[in-house]
Amino acid sequence: MSNNSKYSDIHSELFRARFESALPFDEYVATGDSTQQSKWLGFAEKIELNPTQRELLGGFKRKINLLVLSGIWCGDCARQGPMLNAIASATDCVDLRFAENSRDDELVAELKINGAKKVPVALCLSEDYFEVARFGDAHLSVYRRKAKNQLGAACDPGILPPPDDELAEELNEWVNFIERAHLVLRLAPMLRQRYND
Repeated sequence: MSNNSKYSDIHSELFRARFESALPFDEYVATGDSTQQSKWLGFAEKIELNPTQRELLGGFKRKINLLVLSGIWCGDCARQGPMLNAIASATDCVDLRFAENSRDDELVAELKINGAKKVPVALCLSEDYFEVARFGDAHLSVYRRKAKNQLGAACDPGILPPPDDELAEELNEWVNFIERAHLVLRLAPMLRQRYND
């Protein structure tokens, strides 16, 4: 892509290299052991976009390179990764890749949250590999659930998956995150000039 000199991102080459070496969903899941694969695929079976979400995603115009720093062992990743895959599968404009956190200290350091190594961390990148948005760890609905279960007298051991309505709420939060990134790109002056729209 040709870059206008007034637009730049000092991390674009790092992000490009990591995106290009990261794996699509199915290949990434296949790196796990049988228990890990079962967990990821079990959540994938439960995740379903509603018609409104499908229509929204199907109307995207700008490319998003979606790089997810993940841990194949991570329960939150096993739940959220399939959500992101469902979103990417609903549009030709989202190219989703997963990078294993245990294999990339430089990317892990760049994507820390509150000074800590976290997974998953989703990084929305433009077609030029400029950072558009990042989000990591868990959405508000998940933190509310955790606070309810962990800050009071009750303690949730995290063994059982969340109910379907909570999964749907979390999926919608991911759709909103990706929609916001798309709108940033759709309205970006550099890209509007590039595509004359």
